[in-house]
Amino acid sequence: MNITIFGGSQPNPGESAYEEAYLLGRTLGSAGHTVLTGGYSGTMEAVSKGAGQAGAHVIGVTCDQIESWRPVKANPWVKEERRCSTLEQRIMTLINNCDAAFALPGGQGTLTEISLMWNLLLTESIPARPLIIIGPGWKSTFQTFFDTLGAYIPAGQRDHVQFVPDGISGFSLLNLLMAEP
Repeated sequence: MNITIFGGSQPNPGESAYEEAYLLGRTLGSAGHTVLTGGYSGTMEAVSKGAGQAGAHVIGVTCDQIESWRPVKANPWVKEERRCSTLEQRIMTLINNCDAAFALPGGQGTLTEISLMWNLLLTESIPARPLIIIGPGWKSTFQTFFDTLGAYIPAGQRDHVQFVPDGISGFSLLNLLMAEP
């Protein structure tokens, strides 16, 4: 399968968020999946490295707007670079070209990716597929969202996102979801 990974650009090698992302990439790659990331640094690099070292195909979806905002290029683990002009095109490329998506810890960019994919899923603008959100930070953020604005988010709409504590739990959940008829 093609698995998109959303996540933050801040973690560095040796930090726990980077190492957890590396392990997720390695696990997905060892299982024969292709990974798609934003292609740059942080968790995107860690997932790419893990998957690449496991022999998987690694696709980095990069963007002219990001590179004009900060000087960065695709990480060295990207085997195929898909260039987009705009950030919107980049996000839609990541969403439209996956069979499932994982969201690692990240900032406002990751939150945007989660929110857009979730909305596209619930409006049936894209075919149903897993959106697995990883980490206690996201779970508490969304729980606050549900608790304070729950009237706007019926329970059925919440079913489009799954929360897990870590990447390995996410990989196990993905296998369960894909095995269901």
